Amino acid sequence: MQLFYTPDITSNTYSLSEEEARHCLKVLRLQKGDEVHLTDGKGTLYKAQIAHIDKTSCEVEVVETMKEYGKRNHYLHIAIAPTKNSDRLEWFLEKATEIGIDEITPLICERSVKEKLRFERLNKIITSAVKQSLKSYHPKLNEASPLAPLLKRGEGCIKLIAHCNGNDLIHIQKYISDSLSNFDQINSLQEPNSSPSGRLGGVSFLVLIGPEGDFTPTEIELALQHNFIPISLGQSRLRTETAGVYACVVINSLNEQNKI
Repeated sequence: MQLFYTPDITSNTYSLSEEEARHCLKVLRLQKGDEVHLTDGKGTLYKAQIAHIDKTSCEVEVVETMKEYGKRNHYLHIAIAPTKNSDRLEWFLEKATEIGIDEITPLICERSVKEKLRFERLNKIITSAVKQSLKSYHPKLNEASPLAPLLKRGEGCIKLIAHCNGNDLIHIQKYISDSLSNFDQINSLQEPNSSPSGRLGGVSFLVLIGPEGDFTPTEIELALQHNFIPISLGQSRLRTETAGVYACVVINSLNEQNKI
């Protein structure tokens, strides 16, 4: 399957962007009549055929439309502190998109070491990962945010903060699969028939991942006051970007096992 990102598609005839057309014709060397797939990044997958080509353009015709393709029964928002090395944040965005994530917010904390981000480049990395992993949902990348406004968000969702400050923390997998054995407890935290993505049902998560120096005790205490649940991501001390990917893997894995 060759997947192209077409966020502005509105009809059964569509002209690929210059960049996508170049990739289609020069790199993949596709020809008239070849089958391709398109996604609007909002859950719709289109099967199409190449109808017309020339040196710089490629027009396709949609032959089948599939709604909510690859839909997951949960919504995952990870707010993560950018690292000093921008490559690590880019790696996280790529891998989290491939695994399955809905929303990402760069998090500005007291110990953050980098706040200036190249959002156009970061979004291109997400888009590339969407196409690579054949996703029909394009994760939303928010502007960088201080911690305080995020703490006030998350009504109707499971709110988690991962940190290393303390010895009585609950492992995320134990927390979800063991501590909340009564799934009505989970559903009671979600607004009925709604989620941030507009998808019905499922569970919504907001996970906070701190900077390389961890959250400060003050930040942790403030999060707990806003009903965030402290979690541990295991015995090893993980890099920030690894912690984000780990949380993403665990939540998706539990969803696939129908445990959330």
